[in-house]
Amino acid sequence: MMGDMTSDPDTIKLTHHSSSATRPMLDTLCLVYADAYEVEPTQEKTGAFRARTERGLERAGFELVMAAVGEELVGFAFGYPIPEGNTAWWQGLDPEPPEGFTVETGTRTFILAEIEIRRAWQGRGVGRRVHDELLAGRLEERATLATNPDASRSHAIYEAWGWRRIGRIPGKPGDYFGAYELFLRPLSNDASR
Repeated sequence: MMGDMTSDPDTIKLTHHSSSATRPMLDTLCLVYADAYEVEPTQEKTGAFRARTERGLERAGFELVMAAVGEELVGFAFGYPIPEGNTAWWQGLDPEPPEGFTVETGTRTFILAEIEIRRAWQGRGVGRRVHDELLAGRLEERATLATNPDASRSHAIYEAWGWRRIGRIPGKPGDYFGAYELFLRPLSNDASR
């Protein structure tokens, strides 16, 4: 079902889901992802998304925020914290970060892994709403995300939302891009907001 262009974005309902609640919705998330990128759900890009999401569902602290209008899922964002002692996320960061930057405690850094909005709802504030809702209750000190280094439109949006670019990391075997632009944003640590 296509998004109802006459619907007011204020009618959007946001809901939070754990990994166990998200797992049965994976096919639906893939359809939203495919719509957001104007690709067929069976294409390589959607397959890579499914694989990333399945790995993410295994991460402790996984959280999904979905945006729906009635029964239609119009967008979502999800992420998870970097585990204690794991510095793989920062591997190969250029420029070299300051000492201590890559130290992970399990509660220091939250990865915003995906944020996807159906085309009919893009540019209507839905992305900002799922983004803000996902990050609002996090207890970590900071959040990070990785994006296509050539996606200047996305970079401008993230910067307007309070993110700052910190450098590039090389892609890993099987990644969709050969390199990624990393962004960082402090979090308030105030889950009572």
